[in-house]
Amino acid sequence: MGPSPPKPGQVIGSAGPTTTARMARYLPALFEAGVRGIIGKGELHGEDVSRFVKHGAVYFAAIGGLGALLARQISTASVVAYDDLGPEALYALEVYAFPSVVIIDRQGANFHETSRARWRTARPSQP
Repeated sequence: MGPSPPKPGQVIGSAGPTTTARMARYLPALFEAGVRGIIGKGELHGEDVSRFVKHGAVYFAAIGGLGALLARQISTASVVAYDDLGPEALYALEVYAFPSVVIIDRQGANFHETSRARWRTARPSQP
């Protein structure tokens, strides 16, 4: 996410997820640094999924367009790297009851792919 500046009394401004595929090239460095969970939106495939498995990391998806609502679930926010990038800096967040879904688990199970496969086998055949 690239949060907006917080208003007085807020921990963080609007905090909607960014498209994870845009950030995929940074995943190896983040995982090597110890990150084990990523929150974003959108699908990942192939090599990107294998990176999560290799590092025992989890990909969570949050709903885009709900940045103001999601920001209310963040209890602390601190910049851990690249402060000079402003809203694009790397943040450590403490969240409470954050509405997100596991999309890729530590074993590489991909919710998008398994859900699509179930849908294809469950729908009635076309005449």
